[in-house]
Amino acid sequence: MPDLLGTLEFTWPFYACGLAAYLLGSVPFGLVFTRLAGHGDVRKIGSGSIGATNVLRTGNKLIAFATLVCDSGKGAAAVLVAALYGPDMAVIAAAAAMLGHCFPVWLKFKGGKGVATAFGTLLALAPLVALLAGLTWLAMAVLFRYSSLSALTASIAAPLYMEWLVDRQHAELAAFMAVLIFIRHHANIRRLLKGEESKIKLSRSKPAG
Repeated sequence: MPDLLGTLEFTWPFYACGLAAYLLGSVPFGLVFTRLAGHGDVRKIGSGSIGATNVLRTGNKLIAFATLVCDSGKGAAAVLVAALYGPDMAVIAAAAAMLGHCFPVWLKFKGGKGVATAFGTLLALAPLVALLAGLTWLAMAVLFRYSSLSALTASIAAPLYMEWLVDRQHAELAAFMAVLIFIRHHANIRRLLKGEESKIKLSRSKPAG
């Protein structure tokens, strides 16, 4: 990593990259899509998050899917563009995009929980790590049916996968993103400990006849 406390002559591109990635990450797609679809302010329903899981509580699966894709996509886009200027830029962009999503300046620093955006950055940085993290989420979801527990477990596993498959710098980035995910899931963690967290509901097909 570059020394970000060095002279401005050499560090300004990294600060500019971080600011651009932060602003991209802070775009609240969930809030925008729910308002455009006529569902009002998504922050006033469910958990109050702007992420895809809470958007799904509007009952509109299409905008929930669009939110998931765009929240992941903004993380991936920030990394892919920054990577054109070197691997250090890509790491900075990934961290900044996550900060933007979790603490967007437009929403008084109250944003989403970071899972989709983290996945997008991982997908751009290390697709195999993203795949393994995604499989970890899926396995936990099938076993325990808690979306939050699945996300927390996958976020813990991601730095280990990065250390194993990539390098220490990327593992530290994944650990930083895991910390943000845990911070944004503080309410879910409390509910999990109390046994009050809601489970993933599996839809059942109606019997014929």
